[in-house]
Amino acid sequence: MSWQSSRADSVADVQRLLHQIEDRLSHLRRSAERASSTAPRAADGIADSIATALNDIASRFRGGARAVGTEASQFGDDALKLGNDALRTLTKEVEQRPLVTLAVAFGVGMIAAGLLARRS
Repeated sequence: MSWQSSRADSVADVQRLLHQIEDRLSHLRRSAERASSTAPRAADGIADSIATALNDIASRFRGGARAVGTEASQFGDDALKLGNDALRTLTKEVEQRPLVTLAVAFGVGMIAAGLLARRS
């Protein structure tokens, strides 16, 4: 799964969480309105419900953070693998064609020197 698609999934998860919070809060508001005569007990129930909702949200965000961390680690591993492959290929080319490699390096150096000289 790519970073962009996992990010879109994370955004969708956050939107779902926000909708769930809205639903729970509206349920709590209705409960509070019905329980106005038993306010102390209702307040305890509301506080417990809010605490449960916030704990649920926190655990989901922790899970999302772990998923993002795992994906970032995988991305780093892939980049390291590609870098090592490129280095092996370059080493093999230098061993097989040292004069061509030297000529290419000289040409790149001359181009860089020409560009730097024009900047001065």
